[in-house]
Amino acid sequence: MKKSRRTFSAEFKAKVAIEAIKEVKTISELAQIYQVHPNLIGLWKKEFLSNAGKVFEAGKDETDQINKLKKENDELVHQIGKLTVDINWLKKRFFDTAADAQGDDRQRRWPDEHLRSM
Repeated sequence: MKKSRRTFSAEFKAKVAIEAIKEVKTISELAQIYQVHPNLIGLWKKEFLSNAGKVFEAGKDETDQINKLKKENDELVHQIGKLTVDINWLKKRFFDTAADAQGDDRQRRWPDEHLRSM
């Protein structure tokens, strides 16, 4: 019968790594207590220490990303406003040209119903 591979949660790995960093008990004692191989504890400890600095950088990354998204949002809002002005100008221009071509001052109507949503 095949024995399935055990998986450990991140919380469990962190707990064991912190215990190893404290050095109150040896790695062999921790391996017996938590029923894992001593090499795993060494790997978890090494990984924990190498990634410890990222805890304090997380706030900076999020702030930079938020600022980048705000800037992009402002640029898009500006572009939408500019396009809206262009569309309104083109509509006015179209109606002025159409009224001049007909030679009368009739009520200006939309050429197509689907243009009203613009």
